Amino acid sequence: MFREEIKVLDCTIRDGGLINDYQFKDDLVKATYRAACDAAVDYFEIGKRLCESDDYPRDKYGAWNFCDDDDIKRVVNSYESETRPKLAVMFDVGRVDVSSLTAADSSDIDMVRTACYAHDVDKGLDLVKRTKDLGYETTLNIMAPSTAIETELVEGLQAVEDSPETDYLYLVDSFGAFYSEQVAHYIDLYRKHAPSKELGFHAHNNQQLAFSNTQEAIIRGVNLLDATVNGIGRGAGNCNLELLLNFLKNPKFNVEPIYEVIQDFYVPLREEIEWGFNDIYGISGALNQHPRAAMAQRADRNRRDNCLDFYRECREID
Repeated sequence: MFREEIKVLDCTIRDGGLINDYQFKDDLVKATYRAACDAAVDYFEIGKRLCESDDYPRDKYGAWNFCDDDDIKRVVNSYESETRPKLAVMFDVGRVDVSSLTAADSSDIDMVRTACYAHDVDKGLDLVKRTKDLGYETTLNIMAPSTAIETELVEGLQAVEDSPETDYLYLVDSFGAFYSEQVAHYIDLYRKHAPSKELGFHAHNNQQLAFSNTQEAIIRGVNLLDATVNGIGRGAGNCNLELLLNFLKNPKFNVEPIYEVIQDFYVPLREEIEWGFNDIYGISGALNQHPRAAMAQRADRNRRDNCLDFYRECREID
């Protein structure tokens, strides 16, 4: 049996771009989009929509950090499909220019996802309203709730409940720190204080729990699920899209195109960049810490696998 209302959002390019400054070649982005179309996933998040500046130039930080209309059209127009997913981009609070968006009815973009921390929910909701006013589907993704003061998080959730412009409220395990008990706890908390909102879930794989935690979210009634091809994403990566599609048993999904793009593009990409579980990322997840220190450790060729040293250093920080 399958739950028909469940939707899958492929955030491969957006989350995967965090490990290579969005320096994906066009052929990989086009192939990933083609696979998403043929797999019949519901949404395809093609990147972020940040402000380009002298301090944040396109040549250094990659096209998919900015998602100009011409870049998007270059991908979308490369493949015709009857099962085209809706296109999404992500806004980061404090780093966007809403004026760069045209109205949804004249854009290839269908959904704008706004990311913020609990203390910035008011700013996030302002962006959500501005994008909803332009006709886009919207989400509010509250980052790292595991580090938020719960009273502050509750206030934010209550504000989201009062926001008719927010279509989806996302629970985000930013540090890959959750066990199934935490997933259940936060879903209950979100439902208690924002009962009218449809929920989404975004997992990281620091403790090899992204897939199982996504299953827990499904059991708890969450209907919008994030995943990435081959689990690519910042640090330890995300829930594997291919595993999720197999698990959902919905006959509309076709996992073969995902395996094809893995074989042809993502296996070779692993020779250039690293993602996926290792003990360094496992430590950062277990200690509920931002993965930046773990990523720095992995980048140090002389110390990258020194897990005992890293554990002790992180405990001192803690």
